[in-house]
Amino acid sequence: MYIYPENLKAKPMLWLWELRDVAIIASAVLLSVFALAQTGSFALLIGAVLYAFLSIRVEDNSVLGFLCFAARFLLLQQQYFEWEEPYDSKTEERAA
Repeated sequence: MYIYPENLKAKPMLWLWELRDVAIIASAVLLSVFALAQTGSFALLIGAVLYAFLSIRVEDNSVLGFLCFAARFLLLQQQYFEWEEPYDSKTEERAA
């Protein structure tokens, strides 16, 4: 089922993928089936299925995008925290 984007601003989707991703997945599966018939190796087919999983989009978020943000937050960027004591007016009066 083809659903055109709302207000013609979003990218067109087909099920859970953008149309560009559907074309890439279809061509990758076709090439991997040919490679499987010639060489007997499942490597390209596994790669096509992995790409299909990583390119699933729900509400403009993809699995690959989520993994990239998680890796950036947890591993790649330095986290900076600044700790402060909460403001207490009674403490200020006693110090003065």
